Amino acid sequence: MRAMEDRPHILIVDDDRDIRRLMMELFDERGFRVTAVADGAAMARAFAAAKFDIAILDVMLPGEDGLELCRRIRRESNLPIIMLTARGEETDRVVGLELGADDYVAKPFGPRELVARVRALLRRSREAGETPAPARARLSRMTFDGWVIEMARRELRAPDGALVSLTGTEFDMLVVLAERAPSVVSRDQLLDLVRGRTSSPFDRSIDVSISRLRKKIESAPEDPRIIRTVRNSGYVFAVPVAPEYASP
Repeated sequence: MRAMEDRPHILIVDDDRDIRRLMMELFDERGFRVTAVADGAAMARAFAAAKFDIAILDVMLPGEDGLELCRRIRRESNLPIIMLTARGEETDRVVGLELGADDYVAKPFGPRELVARVRALLRRSREAGETPAPARARLSRMTFDGWVIEMARRELRAPDGALVSLTGTEFDMLVVLAERAPSVVSRDQLLDLVRGRTSSPFDRSIDVSISRLRKKIESAPEDPRIIRTVRNSGYVFAVPVAPEYASP
C-alpha cells in the first residue's frame, strides 16, 4: 500500500453530511487521502493544518458560498479547484470558471465521472513540476508582443516583467493557441487538447476560459487583438510568436 503522505490529498467542502461521507469513501477506496469539511471556517482550519493537492467545492454552502471560497483560494494559490453545481445552474458554472475554478461537476454526479475529472486535473497539475515530454522539452519559451511564456516553470510574464497569475487550464490554453499560431484552433480541438474530452461538446467552459484569458493579456478584451474569434471555426492566435529552444 502506498505511504499515506504519497497519496494525493483532496479537500472537500460540502455542507451535506451524506455527500461528504459518500465522497470520502469514494476517494479513499481509490487511493486518495480525503479531508471533508462543511463550511468556509472549517476550510480555513484545514488549510492551516495540512497541504492539499486539489479542492472540491460545493457552490451552495451556508455563510460564504463555494464561489466566494473559490475566490479566496485563488487569491492565495493556484490549487486545482473543481466546483460542484446543481444540474442546470449554468450561471454558477460560468461564474465559478471566471473566478478561477478549473472544472465543474453537476449534481447529482456519477462517481466515475468525478474521479476521472479529479485524476485528469491532478495529472495536468503534476505535469507543471515534472520533466516535459521530449517533444516539448526542446521548447523553453515563447514570446509575443513583449509577453513571455516560460514552458518549464509554466509562467506568463507581462511586457513589464510582472508575473501574471494563470490557472492550469488558462496556461494550457495559451500554449495550445500560441504553438499553433497562426492556425485556427476549433473549440473541439481545445476541449481535446486542454481538458482531455471530459466535457460535452456544448460545454461553455472553453468560451469562458478564453474570455478570462483575454482579460489578462488584451489591452481591450472586448475587441481582442491577440486571441481572435473566427466565426463558426474557433480561435486564432493572431500576433507573431517567437519560440526559443533549449540546447540539446
